[in-house]
Amino acid sequence: MRIKQIGVVLAATAVFALPAAPALAASRIVPLDLAAGQQPENIALEPDGSADLTFAYTGEIGRVTPGGQVRIIARIPVPADGDVPVVHRKLFLGGIVRAPGGDLYVAISTGTPATGLYRVRPGSPPVQVAALPPSGFQNGVARDPATGDLYVADSFGSTVWRVSRGRVTAFATGELLAPVSGFGANGIKVHAGAVWVSNLDRGTLVRFPLTGGPGRVVATGLGPVDDFAFHGDSVVAAINQENRVVTIGHDGVRTILSTSDGLANPTAVAVRGDQLYVTDGAYFGGSPNLLQTPLAANTCGAE
Repeated sequence: MRIKQIGVVLAATAVFALPAAPALAASRIVPLDLAAGQQPENIALEPDGSADLTFAYTGEIGRVTPGGQVRIIARIPVPADGDVPVVHRKLFLGGIVRAPGGDLYVAISTGTPATGLYRVRPGSPPVQVAALPPSGFQNGVARDPATGDLYVADSFGSTVWRVSRGRVTAFATGELLAPVSGFGANGIKVHAGAVWVSNLDRGTLVRFPLTGGPGRVVATGLGPVDDFAFHGDSVVAAINQENRVVTIGHDGVRTILSTSDGLANPTAVAVRGDQLYVTDGAYFGGSPNLLQTPLAANTCGAE
């Protein structure tokens, strides 16, 4: 495993310490309905503490209230002729981000021209705002708060797409984003002047400057890393098939959650204050859920 001064390049406010895996008693698990296809792939947090979840294969977006109630707020039509590459489902609903006005943007893969980035306003039909290659697997989505530009990680296309005012361009391409035998570019975030991307097959975290230029590997040896989030001087990441959530920082990689905490193929993480949210897709067994737990009681600094 290799960490390349991640604490330096993270432009964070302060260094904080994380304890070993928190006890389950301090956590809160909201069970989801596997029979109804509620396998969460990604998460966006609402100002009131609710969590918006993409359900991977149903085209549904669910909202989990602070009280633990789950309701469907939007449905993406599932094309009858859909055939997502490799997974061979009619639809895959990937990353989700929330814009300040409340609009949600989600990545959809279908293997048809319906593949793309969609805007969702609860109560209104979803609208495709950008078409993306049907041959790709559109996964994580990130938003640049300074410009409003959106970035989509294509797990099969070895590409990060930028969507700016409806115009689609390839922001980054190449081997750093490429899969080995399955999924390459996966999670994606805009942070500290750069676009950060995880590569699941290669077990890496890569940083691309927003101003352009080549990307560089910031961390290796992570295992099948899916989504991730920033907190203080560290990254918190979901290691999907290994059923772990880890932190990546000055002291290397540390496991903070595992199967004993209820993990079942963690697909995404989100951080608000000292609270960590984890979605479990249960793609390879177990039960899907939304887990919420404190990161640390002795956290210093802020996100």
